[in-house]
Amino acid sequence: MKLIMFSTRDDEKPAVNKWSIRNGVEVRTVKEDLTLDTVSLVEGFDGVCIQQRTDITNEAVYKRLSDFGIKQLALRTAGYDIINMDLAERYNMKITNVPAYSPRSVAELVLTQTMRLIRQFPSIERDMAEGDFRWSGRIAREIHTMTIGIIGAGRIGGTTARLFHALGATVIAYDPVQHDELRSILTYKESKTEVLAEADIVSLHVPLDSTTINLIDASALNVMRGGAFLINAARGPVVDTSALIESLQSAKLAGAALDTLTNEQNFFNQDLRGKVQTDKNLTLLMNMKNVLLTPHIGFYTTEAVQNMVDIALDNALDIIHLNRSVNEVV
Repeated sequence: MKLIMFSTRDDEKPAVNKWSIRNGVEVRTVKEDLTLDTVSLVEGFDGVCIQQRTDITNEAVYKRLSDFGIKQLALRTAGYDIINMDLAERYNMKITNVPAYSPRSVAELVLTQTMRLIRQFPSIERDMAEGDFRWSGRIAREIHTMTIGIIGAGRIGGTTARLFHALGATVIAYDPVQHDELRSILTYKESKTEVLAEADIVSLHVPLDSTTINLIDASALNVMRGGAFLINAARGPVVDTSALIESLQSAKLAGAALDTLTNEQNFFNQDLRGKVQTDKNLTLLMNMKNVLLTPHIGFYTTEAVQNMVDIALDNALDIIHLNRSVNEVV
């Protein structure tokens, strides 16, 4: 049994080695993404594991995989929008994901971002770097006095709710699927509009699909309370970035923390020092004193990386041996 893992980072290799020894399965790791230029590397392997931001839309890739006898693609991520699901089905290919690699990793980042926003750290740190140490007018609120709105109260959203509840905050949420075990720490609302209108801080934890693209658009932002904060640790296209920038520039919103952005594959996890920045929205956000930007690092903890590798490779074996997995997305 041999598996090949594409787009492997150096920090993933210890986790891969542990899994390989534990399961007695050879895993070849390569740094390249799975593309038409690299798909030939799959020949001779029984399964494929990927994690990349480049969409796999070329039918020839799926055909080559099928020709090599590949019946699955195991993603090391929760999102699977890079896959053309119609082509995967056409070539009888099962797709698996890692729906919950470590809810704490993302939830703790959201908590950190929230604390930094309400204490106005982005503005304070920039001014201090220029020698301005004044604090007058920068009074903050304490978290236990605030209402936290969770949109998407699944594994990650639910964990985020628990952290805020533990600090004494009032937590409200909207999710089409309501979980009884969360009712003791949050109040479910009947619509996202209610959450947007009542929350001091809105944290997004929804998957990216046709129903969530631009979920937070200009009309949604207008519903939010004046002086509220928006946090997006989900997927970039969930938020209409241009509309968000307008809301921040007009001071409708007090600030935003963004761990993900539309078109982030063009700049996140890249060294662009000395290069001209061509993404207008990124430039505008980077120059705002009330915005926290992080390069999609919510998942990036030791525990989460090990879980992502373990679960993805387990998924690959399940499809190969059993033709099914609990984490199938088709």
